[in-house]
Amino acid sequence: MSEPVKNDIWEWIKSILVAIILTLVIRAFLVEVFLVQGESMLPTLHDRERLLVSKVQYYFREPRQGEIVVFKATEERDFIKRVIATPGDEILIESGGVYVNGEKLQEEYVLENAWETFGPVVVPEDTVFVMGDNRNNSMDSRHPNVGFVELGRIKGKAMFVFWPFTAVRLISHQ
Repeated sequence: MSEPVKNDIWEWIKSILVAIILTLVIRAFLVEVFLVQGESMLPTLHDRERLLVSKVQYYFREPRQGEIVVFKATEERDFIKRVIATPGDEILIESGGVYVNGEKLQEEYVLENAWETFGPVVVPEDTVFVMGDNRNNSMDSRHPNVGFVELGRIKGKAMFVFWPFTAVRLISHQ
């Protein structure tokens, strides 16, 4: 093989390696792709939508009430839910709505109010209380298998739906 051909091959190999390393770094520290599975976040997010999740915000601050987050629910599965209450907040859920620290949340994004009552409970330090927007079809912090979500299990904030193309949009966080 001639020297120019060897140089071209080496340049291609270096370019591919740099692209792979950049992809891994970006996925590990900046953004990740997430597939919505199920209807727990209707009407905000729909089954089979793909979205970008930003990891950057939570390096500098804790999640805030109203933000939609992706978190590690089990070793095999991630969940996507909305933060309803943060550390120290008292939460009460009744058929008439969700109350945080005695004040009813204005939740235009909810498909329907929860049928079952929950609480009152106080959110422990270093955790958040999360719920799906489809309150009666969501395994969330009300369920003993999920419970309060430790901040260290939160992977990032949902930012942008990119698939299907007919549904491309920024995600609203109230």
